[in-house]
Amino acid sequence: MKFLHTSITVRHMDESLAFYTEVLGLLFERRRTIPENHAEIAFVHDPVSGARIELTHWEGKDQFEAGEQLDHLAFEVEDLDRYLMKLRTKNVRVSKEPYRLSGGSSRIAFILDPNDVWIELIERAPTAG
Repeated sequence: MKFLHTSITVRHMDESLAFYTEVLGLLFERRRTIPENHAEIAFVHDPVSGARIELTHWEGKDQFEAGEQLDHLAFEVEDLDRYLMKLRTKNVRVSKEPYRLSGGSSRIAFILDPNDVWIELIERAPTAG
């Protein structure tokens, strides 16, 4: 398993991108809408450590309580089905079974930690070669 990124919920995407890139000096990677989730995401990363942040703006959600900003942690796994089977033997709660987002080739699923923090598991599509 490989740690990929931390996702935080933001009120305004443009303002947040400006903060993370212009103020903190992180580098912009990409930005896209996810219609089926009513969301828009953007990725930025630290050029020194490689650490990544996914900024997530949920359509219609511009206000939230303190502490709601952490959206999820993301890990890459080699075989999503096998990994979920292993987690189920340890009574880990699966909150979203494996699926693909439109326009994406990776399979994803979500589990919950003991504190109800969402953890995304991503199985990358095989690369041609």
